[in-house]
Order: sequence, then C-alpha cells, then structure tokens
Amino acid sequence: MKKYLKFLTGRLATFIFLFLIQIAVVFWLVITIANGNALYFYLIYVFSFVIVFFVVSRDDNPAFKIAWIIVILTVPVLGVPFYVIFGNKRGGRQVARQVVKYRGYYEHGLNLALPQPQSEVFADLTANSPILARQAAYIRNLSGGALWRNTEVEYYALGELAFKRIQEEVTKAKRFILLEYFIIDEGEMWDAMLNLLISKVKEGVTVRLMYDDLGSIQTLPPHYESRLREAGLLVGIFNYMRPHLNPRLNYRDHRKILVIDGDVGFTGGINFADEYINRKIKFGHWKDTVVMLRGEAVWNLTSMFLQQWMFTTSELVDFSGFLPQRRFLTDGFVQPFGDSPLDDENIAENAYIQIINNARKYVWITTPYLIIDTQMSTALIIAAQSGVDVRIITPSFPDKWYIHPVTRSNYRVLLRAGVRIFEYTPGFIHAKMFVSDDEVSIVGTTNMDYRSFYLHFECGVAFYHSSMVGSVRNDITRTLEVCKEITLAQEESIPFHYRFCRDVLKLFSPLM
Repeated sequence: MKKYLKFLTGRLATFIFLFLIQIAVVFWLVITIANGNALYFYLIYVFSFVIVFFVVSRDDNPAFKIAWIIVILTVPVLGVPFYVIFGNKRGGRQVARQVVKYRGYYEHGLNLALPQPQSEVFADLTANSPILARQAAYIRNLSGGALWRNTEVEYYALGELAFKRIQEEVTKAKRFILLEYFIIDEGEMWDAMLNLLISKVKEGVTVRLMYDDLGSIQTLPPHYESRLREAGLLVGIFNYMRPHLNPRLNYRDHRKILVIDGDVGFTGGINFADEYINRKIKFGHWKDTVVMLRGEAVWNLTSMFLQQWMFTTSELVDFSGFLPQRRFLTDGFVQPFGDSPLDDENIAENAYIQIINNARKYVWITTPYLIIDTQMSTALIIAAQSGVDVRIITPSFPDKWYIHPVTRSNYRVLLRAGVRIFEYTPGFIHAKMFVSDDEVSIVGTTNMDYRSFYLHFECGVAFYHSSMVGSVRNDITRTLEVCKEITLAQEESIPFHYRFCRDVLKLFSPLM
C-alpha cells in the first residue's frame, strides 16, 4: 500500500494523468469534428494511406514501420496523430533545433586543442588484424571515438565489487568528478556515494552530476536537484519530463559514465540503486558488470560527458580543463564510444553485428533483453549456421513482465538455426557484453532492444587484443554454469495461444 501511495503522489503519476488528459482531448476533438460528417472519416482514411506511403518511404527499420502501419490503418483516428507526434523520429522543428544544438557542442569539442591518438595506434591494429581495424574505423568514423593504447583496464563481474572500487577511486579525486547515470535511487549505495561526493566538494573538487529524469522520476523526491546544489554539486537533469505530446519524450540518456580527474573512468551496466549491488533483492540475484579504464582512453568518456552536459545545461565548457594528466601502461587497444539517437546511425547495433559477422570460432553475448530486428536476427542465424558457437544469456527472472515474453518470442527461430540460449537462473542478468574469438569484446550500456538501438543515448567500450577480452570470456564461462539451457523441444512444446500472445507483443515491440 505504501508503495502504491508513493506512486500515486509522485511526479510520474501526475505526468501520466496529464498525458492521458491530452490524449483524451485529441480523441474528443477528432470525434466531435467527425460527428455526423461521414466525409471527414473518408478524409481520415485517405490521409492514413498517405501517411502509410510516407512511412514506407522512410529509411527506418522495417519492424518499426510495420508496427506503425498496423496502428495507422487499424485505428486511423488516433494512429495518424500519434505517428506524427511519436513515430516520426525527425520530430519537427523543435527536435531539429535540438539536433543542431547537439552537433554544435560536438563541433565545439573538436575545435579545441584536445589530445589525439597517434596515427601509429591505428596502424598497429591494422597490422595485427585488418578485420578488427575495420571495426575500429567504423566506430571512429561514425561516433568520433578514437582508438587508444597507454590504457590499463580492470573488469568487475559484479556491481558490488565495482562499487567498492569506485569508492576507492573517488576518494583519490583532486580536480573533478563527472557522473552521468540513467537511474539514481536513494538508498545504501547512493547515500554512501553522495556523502563521499559532498566530502570531495568540501576539499575543493568540482563535481558534475547528470541523470535522466525519466530514469529517476520514481526514485528521487521532487526538487531533489535543489538539495544536491545546496550541497555544492553541479547538477544537470537530462530531458526533464513535461506532460507534452512531444517526440522528445522518447530520447533518454541511458549512459553510465564516471570520470575522475580525467585519468580514471568507469562504465558498464550499473546505476546508483541498491539492487545493482544486491543490497535490495527485486528480481533475484542481480548480475551486472563494470569496466575501469586508467589512461588515455578515458578521454573519450570525458568528452562524451562534456558534450552531453553542455547539451543538457547549455553551459559552454572549456574541454582543455579536463585533460588527462597521468600515463599508464598499455593493455591492448581500447576504444570507448557513444551512440546518439540524433544522428540516424545505429552505431552500437552495427558494432555488435560486425563482431558477429567477423566471428570465426565463437560469439558469446549477455543481454537483459533480446528484442532484435531482422538485421540482428539474420546475423546471429548466419553465424550459427556457419559453424560459429553462438551463445546468448538472458535473465530467468524478468524485471518487466511485458518485455520478457518478447525476449522469449525470439528463441525459437534462433534455436532452429543452432544458436544456444541460456537463462540466468539465480535472477536477473543486466550485463550487456559481447566477446568473440579471444580477440574482441564490447562492454557497455546498450541492451539488445529497439529503445537502446534507436532511441537512447548509450555508450560502450570496444577492446581489441586486450586482457579484457579474456576477462569477459571467463566471466561468461562461469555464468553459464548457473544458467539453464533452453532447448528447441521446450520452445516448440509451448501452447499455441501463449506463443500467439508472444508474437503479438513482438509485433508491437518497436513501439514499446
């Protein structure tokens, strides 16, 4: 009862209520205008076909287009305005201005005197592996994420282990701390972190904290940012939730970035909430992973944060005050990168597909959601049919009841092709990882779903010929020991009506 009361009195409930009122007003206006006017309904249907031709002509994912076509033709009275508001990802003039603003801040960072990797770094990777160099070139050319050496890497197989290391490194901060997270939740984890940040502010360290408003709307009290600012933190709230029918609501900051003095950086799956370190049990044991970078490659994380910070707060920042100052030993090639929904490029998904297409021996994957499009499904199927050992680990305990059936709806077609699928029996696996052929790995924030691939700001780190590749492979090997393998016979024995419900949810998954 206390939980529901908190929800009903919170900002999210208010947002939903006002949002539904606007939808009801739109519906009422349409019905009122059409009442007794058959011509209007004919015009609506004609216009819906025009919109469908527009949808078909767009360079969007086919599954995304099919879902909207069904909605528009089935319920044109609401489907047409809803597509105009939410389906057209260009979003009109307001979103266009946001795109220009975002690119302007990116250009601002590029035009400053910033560190650039030596040309021989890319040449060395090319000499070692032309295929991996091609993948690194794709990431660099599309995201601007440079390829680095002179970087030490550490891997943490659980959120609680990573958090202990995070606290140790934050304690050492002398100049600045940058934090960018999707969820912040008051509790043991965040309280400990906040106390540490406040103590560093008192020592003269500048702390910039940025979090996504939707991600934290149910976990933080109203006006929480004021309390943080009073404590001396600089705060940015990404895409503040306002109950307007606006496509910008879809764009969320799902990144997890922590940078300390420009020399140490963390990223991975964990947010600042107690379930991520298993202090609160919500969906069984929470399995998550984090990587720590120390050295030159941290600069990519720093510049990603600063660009997002300027976009969110409109504060023009001099990047040169955030340069790394320490040197570290080399552990392979390291390439942090970001992915934005504003550039019409699916960088993270395409980087994953490149790993799958280039695999010769194996591709192992962990993901909390397996809601994939035709391109990803085809790549996985072809790899498995070519003799590559393709394994995917998903959760056994879902965090969203309506998403898990969609994940499982993809099992049968993959199993038939020879992909092996495992579910993490202790609970919920939130780690997002790819590893292949003991040569390449990506660890980051990008789920294998439409929202991460198309609508979220995401980040990740690609590792080539690094010890991180072995660390990820070994952790997945250990994780497989506590997973149950899903067989084709099990999937084909599922009752038809249940499979049908799954497929219906799958059909509309691009809109979720």
